[in-house]
Amino acid sequence: MSEPWWQSAVVYQIYPRSFADSNGDGIGDLEGIRRRLDHLSWLGVDAIWVSPFFRSPMADFGYDVSDFCDVDPIFGDLADFDRLLADAHARGIRVLIDWVPNHTSDQHPWFIESRSSRENPKRGWYTWRDPRPGGGVPNNWVAAFTEGPAWTLDERTGQYYLHLFLAEQPDLEWRHPEVVAAMHDTLRFWLDRGVDGFRMDVIHAIGKDPDLPGDPPELAATPHSALNDHPSTHALLRGIRGVLEEYDGDRMMVGEVFLLDTAKVATYYGDGDELHLAFNFPPLFTPWRAERWRDRLAEVVDHVDPRGAWPTWVLSNHDNRRHRTRYRSEARARAAAVLLLTLRGTPFLYAGEELGLEDADVPPERVVDPGGRDGCRAPIPWDAAPGHGWGGAEPWLPWPPDPGGRNTETLRADEGSILHLYRRLLALRRRSPALQRGDLVTLDAPEGVLAYRRQPVDGEGDPVLVAVNFTREPVQLEVGPERVLVASDGVGEGEPYRGTLAPEQAVILG
Repeated sequence: MSEPWWQSAVVYQIYPRSFADSNGDGIGDLEGIRRRLDHLSWLGVDAIWVSPFFRSPMADFGYDVSDFCDVDPIFGDLADFDRLLADAHARGIRVLIDWVPNHTSDQHPWFIESRSSRENPKRGWYTWRDPRPGGGVPNNWVAAFTEGPAWTLDERTGQYYLHLFLAEQPDLEWRHPEVVAAMHDTLRFWLDRGVDGFRMDVIHAIGKDPDLPGDPPELAATPHSALNDHPSTHALLRGIRGVLEEYDGDRMMVGEVFLLDTAKVATYYGDGDELHLAFNFPPLFTPWRAERWRDRLAEVVDHVDPRGAWPTWVLSNHDNRRHRTRYRSEARARAAAVLLLTLRGTPFLYAGEELGLEDADVPPERVVDPGGRDGCRAPIPWDAAPGHGWGGAEPWLPWPPDPGGRNTETLRADEGSILHLYRRLLALRRRSPALQRGDLVTLDAPEGVLAYRRQPVDGEGDPVLVAVNFTREPVQLEVGPERVLVASDGVGEGEPYRGTLAPEQAVILG
């Protein structure tokens, strides 16, 4: 039986507001994505994950959903989505969409009914609690993106509702069987249209302790969304997995499990019956040091591998600073690209990584996101013209630094650019079974260097050796006679390896 496609795939995340604008209103849309599929095909990605485009009041820019089964007009309509899906599939690109199961918008018809009275049939679809004796919130849980409690009082009915995020995002009550059935049906709506799978937002939060115990005092300032880890979630995940398995083909789900503990995250794979993939977020917060990255690899070996599960790797996304900004140099960003695309597991790229984009500098008057994430969501520049391929109105956020130089058209014309590095890396992955699914063996290396061999499974294909110099000095690394397949700086590709890693250089040898 062949291995599932998502084990060897490279997935490219698209934040639709910021990717490409087709109608000149300054906001990216689904048609804009469709028109740029040729770039993704040329680059060599296997799948795209499109962040939310559902109907929404946009309090959290689409993660507050008011209709799970329709497209918000700012992004287009269902016909636009169907064309995007068909054209992506025609190019061999799979399509994942975001799914937001923990909460809805407070403008969703379900919540409007739920808050209308204590007797409404949908009252139990959300988490409502009386005030504590003497008044006040039911417990000490803190909401994300705000400095306040995870509870808001509904004056009319005299109860508080739970929201792990903004007050405009009330949490669904997944212990209610009608909620489970309704949310399963939202999955079927998109599966019936032909999507290949889902990125599942804050999936670890859907199951909660029904007693709603307070968080320990030492964690009382931490948003509860980063702490929630209740056993009831696992049965819910098995039910969700069952919905995907009703369909022919390799439909898949990757979960956002924002628990910065690899051992806990690994439990969300279940026994091969829960998530297909779970995001591994510690690399987003790992300093650029060889020993810290060795620790990251060891955590996966210790906790993910024993379950027979498949790991993921990510360096940037729509919620965190871009790694080019964190690492503070293009040389490091290039080396990081080699690292990300050669580890054992499924890598997720964030749109603009292939351009070496940094976060935008967003002045106070243009800040729009309640969580302070505007910088990493700046629009993608497509060419060097003043509108950078968008045209019409000024984009909803400022451009990232140097859009005149760091745009797709300019970098594509420069074969020494970081864009061409990503393309060479993706091409090498596609023709190397060792990089796609092979084992990873960490090798002894000088201080400041991370080296590992990717060994093909069952002797299929040739092994490759990867070495990353995290230091600003040249380092001697003696290995057997090897040829440079890819170098982060492009130097020496196709030639014999000469035993020295340049400062902040990464190489793939074979």
